[in-house]
Amino acid sequence: MRNHEVTEVHKLLDEQGRLTEPGWSRRLVQLYDRRDIKKRKTRIKEWDYYYILSNKHQFCLCLTVSDLGYIGMNSVSFVDLAAAKEKTESVLVPFPMGSFCMPSTTAAGDVLYGTKKLAMEFAHSPKGRVLRVNYPSFDGGKGLRCNILLSEEPDESMVIATPWDSDPKAFYYNQKINCMRASGKVQYGDTTYELDPSTDFGGLDWGRGVWTYDNYWYWGSGSGQVDGVPFGFNIGYGFGNTSAASENVLFYDGKVHKLDDIQFHISSNYTDPWTFTSSDGRFEMAFVPIIDRAAKIDLKAIITDQHQVFGKMSGTAVLDDGTRIEIRDFLCFAEEVHNKY
Repeated sequence: MRNHEVTEVHKLLDEQGRLTEPGWSRRLVQLYDRRDIKKRKTRIKEWDYYYILSNKHQFCLCLTVSDLGYIGMNSVSFVDLAAAKEKTESVLVPFPMGSFCMPSTTAAGDVLYGTKKLAMEFAHSPKGRVLRVNYPSFDGGKGLRCNILLSEEPDESMVIATPWDSDPKAFYYNQKINCMRASGKVQYGDTTYELDPSTDFGGLDWGRGVWTYDNYWYWGSGSGQVDGVPFGFNIGYGFGNTSAASENVLFYDGKVHKLDDIQFHISSNYTDPWTFTSSDGRFEMAFVPIIDRAAKIDLKAIITDQHQVFGKMSGTAVLDDGTRIEIRDFLCFAEEVHNKY
């Protein structure tokens, strides 16, 4: 069934390590446990990725802690949208294979990574999610530090559980939490940015799973507000068998509105304008790029080729009840990624 919604709490994987119920949900109702996976440790992928979009200061800060089996990749990106410049740096860890102790849910458990070069903490507090980073050598010694609070987490999120036809024990379990209000400080070199929760928002991309070796994916996300109401979206495709559900949703005032298929229309030049069309007519957008955060790592057996493009979206989104939301120059990003690992 297309866009099958999972509503009952149960284990994500059965005794053979296969998905119990492919589909989508509004919360993590399927219970992930790394010990249930029936693949070798080098194949397991676990990551927490946060982005903070500042409308006030026109930048995006991206923070990643990831255990990809063969390699751990802990990254910081600062994207200056006003100047169309970006800086990304990563610390690579060979064969972490579970040593990062990534939590099995977004509702509890903290993510910690610490060395003299880079310290990152994604923690829970009574007020919300706290993101702390200290990266003294970032950008040639300019350094980057942040202490950010993400609050007012919406009641609903986008969760998808999808398999691969070519490997019955491969799966993708992913949650996107959008439209959290961001406050706190980011210090980059000699400049300190004070985040404003009335205009600045954050999102979480939380993933656990086992992938096949060679994959393309398309993903777009935005978190902000329209006429004072929190609004955002998550769109994407390309990962495994999505016949049970897509990950395409709108977020409006804390609730999720499910969309059908979305198509990305991209030229060979990633900074040319993009368009997005939808099979149900509920997401029709024009996207004007500001900057392509391109990154490529080629370690022969491990290859990642990314084009994460930041820009402004304009167009029409339609909620489940038929309400039309018109957006203009909405800060967001969309990406095309090719991975082999």
